[in-house]
Amino acid sequence: MWLGCVCRSSTLFLLIAATLLLFTASVTAWRPWPNQQQNTMNTTADLEFGGSKKYEGSSEFVHLRYHMGPVFTNKITIHTIWYGHWQKSQKRIIRGFLNSISAVNGKHPSVAGWWKTVQLYTDQTGANISHNVRLGEEKNDRLYSHGKSLTRLSVQSIIKSAVTARTRPLPINPKSGLYLLLTADDVQVEDFCSQICGFHYFTFPSIVGYTLPFAWVGNSAKQCAGVCAYPFAVPSYIPNLKPVRSPNGEVGVDGMISVIAHEIAELATNPLVNAWYAGQDPSFPVEIADLCEGIYGTGGGGSYTGQMLEGEDGVTYNMNGVGRRFLVQWVWNPIVNYCSGPNALDQ
Repeated sequence: MWLGCVCRSSTLFLLIAATLLLFTASVTAWRPWPNQQQNTMNTTADLEFGGSKKYEGSSEFVHLRYHMGPVFTNKITIHTIWYGHWQKSQKRIIRGFLNSISAVNGKHPSVAGWWKTVQLYTDQTGANISHNVRLGEEKNDRLYSHGKSLTRLSVQSIIKSAVTARTRPLPINPKSGLYLLLTADDVQVEDFCSQICGFHYFTFPSIVGYTLPFAWVGNSAKQCAGVCAYPFAVPSYIPNLKPVRSPNGEVGVDGMISVIAHEIAELATNPLVNAWYAGQDPSFPVEIADLCEGIYGTGGGGSYTGQMLEGEDGVTYNMNGVGRRFLVQWVWNPIVNYCSGPNALDQ
């Protein structure tokens, strides 16, 4: 989910323009948001796609285009920043998902099978998104160096601290590095729970010193699990709706997995907001995961997740990873022009 495009004619203009876009742009994607009103028609993207932006089988309405910018065709290295207090078991779940992206021998339907849809996207030379996704260096910020209440801009300051630390700084890798900031369940982030569950962007040289593609995702377990960990938790304002059982026993973290997948897929295909997206306005792009927000199986759309899988132990999932199961939203398939996933009934 991109939040805007920033020009770089000067450092001052960069910071002012970026700040305005960060605070005025909003993310429109389906979640059971309180008092949500669909199709408000506030942006060009809303006018073209409507409020939910999900068209599993309606290819005539979606005009996803390549805008000639770079994509991740080289080996992708994910550098993780753990902000706040994280249990070892929680880290293992997230690492397990990230390690599963390139695990080509995974049991069908697999996380690697999901990533194959992302790999269909190319750059202007015809090179595909890399199949090689690996974990890089990690950084722990257990002492909440920037506090427990963060703005969108202070998120970038945390990344700066991680790449400029005196001991074990994260590597600077603008071309194939992806910086993943994960905040613990007691950290509040601007617009978290009310408008967003995660977002991706790139760092500003005026703040970090480099242009680095990054994503932030929050743990909603103690704040808004019914919104950001849906369908493992459900909001109280929707009566008679029962949650499903999460595959790894951590509602907040299992909910994060799908948001992390969403942001990584969009970062790979649109890292600098000038590659793959739909809509006329690059400040409010509709990206390959936005088009499929909330769709986890065949028949999904609107507020229906689609047909998912249920294990013998009663957990709900839609793909297999390395020794674990996950529930991950689908992404837009540019070949067939609708949302696609490895658990589709027609595959």
